[in-house]
Amino acid sequence: MFQVDLNCDLGESFGAYTIGLDQDILEYVTSANIACGFHAGDPGVMRKTVALAAEKGVKIGAHPGLPDLLGFGRRNMAVSPEEAYDLVVYQIGALSGFLKAEGLHMQHVKPHGALYNMAAVDQKLSDAIAKAVYKVDPGLVLFGLAESELVKAGERIGLQTANEVFADRTYQADGTLTPRSQPDALIESDDAAVTQVIKMVKEGTVKSQQGHDVSLKADTVCIHGDGAHALTFAQKIKKELKAAGIEVTSISAQRST
Repeated sequence: MFQVDLNCDLGESFGAYTIGLDQDILEYVTSANIACGFHAGDPGVMRKTVALAAEKGVKIGAHPGLPDLLGFGRRNMAVSPEEAYDLVVYQIGALSGFLKAEGLHMQHVKPHGALYNMAAVDQKLSDAIAKAVYKVDPGLVLFGLAESELVKAGERIGLQTANEVFADRTYQADGTLTPRSQPDALIESDDAAVTQVIKMVKEGTVKSQQGHDVSLKADTVCIHGDGAHALTFAQKIKKELKAAGIEVTSISAQRST
């Protein structure tokens, strides 16, 4: 039996918060990555998103990003490993407070945007992020781009890790995501997204933009909550995964079986 987690980035608004799309997507995913106030989110948004995910029985993780609200955390910044450590500890702590207030536990940490992509190829940065997660709570799961430096860093320090793959992004021959600045970075077709996800989970490969099959492990599949087709992707992917004999379940549930 194949198993995979289905995760989504949520709580990525600031100020006025409408729960419609987040609430709908939470019907289909098993893990939620909640913004911690740096690239998006604020205390009110965090509190409401935590409550909504808990109500739906979805496992919760921190989604720390670079301090760049204007750029939505998707612009590279020259942060040192020490700065990255501090940013991650601070943001995990912020979300942890809301979880503790509700008697809930955090499942995982998944860096956001540019911080995530930088750590995927930078060993020193990834080591700092993994250290931050481990120091806060060694029982947390670290989500990182499949087969990346971030996953390797988590494994070195003794964290549980989850290799993440993407339903709505294309890949390069080295296993990295196609930069959003390129016109072919996003997958707009739900059929294409489903085909890619099933191939990654069952075959352990993805077709790169250069036409090569790239090997990877798929523990968790990301659907971007801010994507134009996020809800339809989530609905169709979950349905088709089940039809393909793939059980959709949270990372913590997978670890307990």
